[in-house]
Amino acid sequence: MASLTPTPASPSKPTSSEDIVAQKYDRCLADLLVKSGIGFSVGVVASVILFRRRAWPIALSTGFGAGAAYADCDRSFNPARIAGVRVLQQPPQESK
Repeated sequence: MASLTPTPASPSKPTSSEDIVAQKYDRCLADLLVKSGIGFSVGVVASVILFRRRAWPIALSTGFGAGAAYADCDRSFNPARIAGVRVLQQPPQESK
C-alpha cells in the first residue's frame, strides 16, 4: 500500500521560492476552508438552537472564521506582524 505522506525534498536540492509561496497559498486556502466551515457549522447550530432560525448568526460566525484564517495567512506571508517580533537591521560588515 502506498504512503500518502509526501517524501521530504533531498537536502542537496534547494526549494525554489515559487514552491514556498505556492505551499503558503495552499496552506492559507485549506485554513480558510476549514475555519470558515467550522464557523458556518457553529452559526447553523446557534441559529437553530438560540436565535429561532435567523440568518445573521451563520453569516457572523462564517465571517469570524474567514477573518481568523486571513489573519493567520497574513502572519504566514509577513512574519514581522507577529506580536512581540522586532526586525533589527544587521550592522554593516567590514570587507577585507
